Amino acid sequence: MRILIINPNATVSMTDKISAAASAAAAPGTLILSATNHAGPPSIQGPADGDRAAPGVIDIITHNQDEADAFVIACFDDTGLAEARARSKRPVIGIGEAAMRMAAARHGTFSVVTTLSVSVPVIAENVESYGLSAACRRVRASEVPVLALEEDGTSAADTIADEIAAALREDAPDAIVLGCAGMADLADAFTRRFQLPVLDGVVCAVHMLEEDGFAERGA
Repeated sequence: MRILIINPNATVSMTDKISAAASAAAAPGTLILSATNHAGPPSIQGPADGDRAAPGVIDIITHNQDEADAFVIACFDDTGLAEARARSKRPVIGIGEAAMRMAAARHGTFSVVTTLSVSVPVIAENVESYGLSAACRRVRASEVPVLALEEDGTSAADTIADEIAAALREDAPDAIVLGCAGMADLADAFTRRFQLPVLDGVVCAVHMLEEDGFAERGA
């Protein structure tokens, strides 16, 4: 299976991080390809950035129908997902939907820890549209800007960890879902640190696409 991971923003270092996480998670026989939406904003923080990014995402998917067997939109807001599915003959999955569905199915309840508060309404709307309101305890903002996750020497990871700790105290979820593709390299360390599942949507999307019959369901 050839899976094309699309970074909807224009930050190449994030594409590299996402691709590395996907490749590490992929089973033998799965080839991970990657693409950066150079027409998008540097980061996606809220609906306005999502609207700017969506046309480029759709264009990448439209022009790679014969190059990939499935597509992953690597923004937790699931930017452009509905239109991409309508226009693609291949399965398309967003990392937000993948992570939240997997958290609910395998672990029960979950809280989402995302970046800025501006993203919370978008994610909360997706939770409802996916029928996951009963499983989602809360969508929480760490107030870490997306691009801070790409900078060395920042306190971004510690700030996210503090928000996870608050979620465990206040929400008592069975799992934590990381609400940004830029957090893809943090999930394993947080799982060990907090002793409960911490899910990254990039890995979840790859695993869902690899499951028997997923491609036939058309995502």
